Amino acid sequence: MIKIHEKLIEKVLLLSASVSASLTILILGFMIVLGLPLLTGGLFFDLLTQPWSPRQELYGIYPMVMGTLAIAFLGVLFACPLSLGCASLISVLGPRPVSLFLKRIVQFMTGVPTVIYGFVGVFLLVPFIRELFQAGSGMCVLSASLMLAVLVSPTMILFFSDSFNQVPASYLNAVDALGGSRVQKLLYIVLPCAWRGILTGLVLGTGRALGDTLIALMIAGNAVQAPGSVLDSARTLTSHIALVIAADYESLEFKSIFACGIVLYMFTTLAVIGIRAFNPSDRKTTL
Repeated sequence: MIKIHEKLIEKVLLLSASVSASLTILILGFMIVLGLPLLTGGLFFDLLTQPWSPRQELYGIYPMVMGTLAIAFLGVLFACPLSLGCASLISVLGPRPVSLFLKRIVQFMTGVPTVIYGFVGVFLLVPFIRELFQAGSGMCVLSASLMLAVLVSPTMILFFSDSFNQVPASYLNAVDALGGSRVQKLLYIVLPCAWRGILTGLVLGTGRALGDTLIALMIAGNAVQAPGSVLDSARTLTSHIALVIAADYESLEFKSIFACGIVLYMFTTLAVIGIRAFNPSDRKTTL
């Protein structure tokens, strides 16, 4: 009876994995088929390097690619020290009541709708950036990346914290036995042992930042240009798809959104490859 039950669970899990993989492949196939005119006509690489100017019949996505990379990576750059600090306080440095309270807050933040972060950014962060630098409208790469850092930080904090908690207790007990402080425990034991988890958390945070739509749509300014500074407005690939989706179905303008989708899919694939590289199947914790 137990063996039958285990085989049934195994088949259900195998079916779920197969369906998930099939849907991923079908989505990629869907984007490639609808974007086939761009691929077969040799226009795909032109789209990656040309500007966006419908009046001149130029539908390049280069400005959106640069805007996406600028906002996403700057957001992760801001989120990394914040996430590491919070995770360290939760798992190593903080007293237990403070750690539990902070962890509950972070878990709550993961369930807050993205549009709420967007509203906060529009009414609080954007005016602050505008008054601070006295330049532009405040809807810029810097504003979007700061709010994006707040959005991705909870996920990174929880992942870092879980990685810290997987450090063998014998190592931590050895530090206590030698009279080491909590800071020494963090610097010399926890961080070296959990570096794979930290890198994986960074990759996951980057993937989340690259795929976000609402923050960039509401705060970045949606200017179709390659940003020259953090105070310039920009448009990301995801917000571009949302704004162009109402175009004529047969137009090259509409088909360009599938090029955006393919590029985003490539970014996601690189993120998955990165996770696999940082977490091989024979994971071993070494000092």
